[in-house]
Amino acid sequence: MIKKTDKARDEGPLIEFYGEECPHCAVMKPLVEKLEKELGIKIEKYEVWHNSANAQRMEQLAELFEEACGTVGVPAFYNAKTGEAFCGETDYENLRDWALGKREMPSGVT
Repeated sequence: MIKKTDKARDEGPLIEFYGEECPHCAVMKPLVEKLEKELGIKIEKYEVWHNSANAQRMEQLAELFEEACGTVGVPAFYNAKTGEAFCGETDYENLRDWALGKREMPSGVT
C-alpha cells in the first residue's frame, strides 16, 4: 500500500531501505538497477540490517512506513518529491511510475 505524506517536498531523493539477506530485496535489486540505468536517476540505498546508522535513518521515517505498509520492513521505498512510500515487491512498470511520480502504487503491493 502507498501513502502520500505531508513530508513531500518540491525536490528530493528516491530512497530504498534494504536488508542484505532479504529475499524480497534481492527480487527488487535488478529492477532498481534497471530503473537507474534506463532513466538516469539515482536511488539512495541504505542497508539497515547490518548498519545501525542506516537503521536510524529508516527509523526517522518509521511512522510513514507504518502508515503506508502497516509495519516497518524491507524493502521500503520513499519518494521525497511526491511523499509516496511503499514496501515490498512490485514489478518494473509500477516502480518506474512511482519513481517518476506518475501514479501511486496500487494496493496489494507485497
